Amino acid sequence: MNSLLDIQSIRKDFPVLNRQVNGKPLIYFDNAATSQTPKQVIQSIVDYYENYNANIHRGVHTLSQEATEAYEKARHTLQTHLNAERPEEVILTSGTTHSINIVASGFSSLLKEGDELLVSAMEHHSNIVPWQMTCEKSGAQLRVIPMNDKGELEMDEFDNLLSEHTRLVFCNHVSNALGTINPIEEIITKSHAVGAAVLIDGAQAAPHFKVDVQQLDVDFYTLSAHKVCGPTGIGLLYGKRSWLEKLPPYQGGGEMIAEVSFEKTTYADLPHKFEAGTPNIAGGIAFGAALDYMNQIGFEAIAAYEGELLAYATDQMKQIEGIEFIGEAKNKASVISFNLRGIHPYDVGSILDKLGIAVRTGHHCAQPVMQHFNVPGTVRASFAFYNTKEEIDIFVEGVKTAQRMLS
Repeated sequence: MNSLLDIQSIRKDFPVLNRQVNGKPLIYFDNAATSQTPKQVIQSIVDYYENYNANIHRGVHTLSQEATEAYEKARHTLQTHLNAERPEEVILTSGTTHSINIVASGFSSLLKEGDELLVSAMEHHSNIVPWQMTCEKSGAQLRVIPMNDKGELEMDEFDNLLSEHTRLVFCNHVSNALGTINPIEEIITKSHAVGAAVLIDGAQAAPHFKVDVQQLDVDFYTLSAHKVCGPTGIGLLYGKRSWLEKLPPYQGGGEMIAEVSFEKTTYADLPHKFEAGTPNIAGGIAFGAALDYMNQIGFEAIAAYEGELLAYATDQMKQIEGIEFIGEAKNKASVISFNLRGIHPYDVGSILDKLGIAVRTGHHCAQPVMQHFNVPGTVRASFAFYNTKEEIDIFVEGVKTAQRMLS
């Protein structure tokens, strides 16, 4: 095992890893969908509800002030984690989908017929559908950056698609379906050269490595807490202040206003302009606690160890006759998407579940990717820093068992 991480000590932080499923010790390899939550983060939620449950930004009483302080402290944690220039550039949302929709909705009023948006061929549906809706409203055209059969973007084609008509480029940092790590630095630099803004979906990258949004010079970056050991229902949108000031509010209501009369309403300053209504206060506080936890472990150590797990699992799985890997990019996160020849992925996942092994099966909300590879879906095993090589050994034997039973 990687000497930089004490895996057995880390595993003790995750209560769910002690449970059994179908009489077998749980092996959780569905981390790309949702990571597990350590007791330190769970306790931050309990602490809020037990000790200072109150609404934020609005009350003069002590509980409200304590809740506001904890919530804004979490925002500063997120700002520091991303190295955003200002805390108001961090908008707290319900997750990556919400974050993308804020930007897509805002651009609806900034685009016109003849404008072009570029999207990669390996996007999650949440980074496709909002932009299709935006194009329908604005008359802009959506153009697709193709990928090859390894699951890598064809950057020559990207160069050809870029033009003076390109207004926005958006792609994921890491593909949820394939694990491909995309060359976002090159995408950002080339897009800016033609005057286009860039949105990066960082939901799948955030669990594996830190990003520096100022160094990247990215215009928008999104992520979700439940991918980084935090709770569901909370995420963030980073946006350069200049862009966030250009975009109109996404929702109207309390908190996002400066003054309201029946004749006219003026909007609050950032970040409140995009944070209408009572937020997920406990979730925001826990989001900060989750990133504190992961930073304490260290993202460099996490990336190195997960790289070991990916290499080990890939080598072991190559020994299985009839296995078909879907997406074999040179640069990958700790995700393996595969099929067994002649067997439906759902059936493989069902057998693995009987053995206590949790994987994801299906199209992973990335149907265009599945259409490219001409498959109905895949089995996806995704590894986190609390997984072990011993679990991978059991998983590989489980895949072989499923193959024998279903052939």
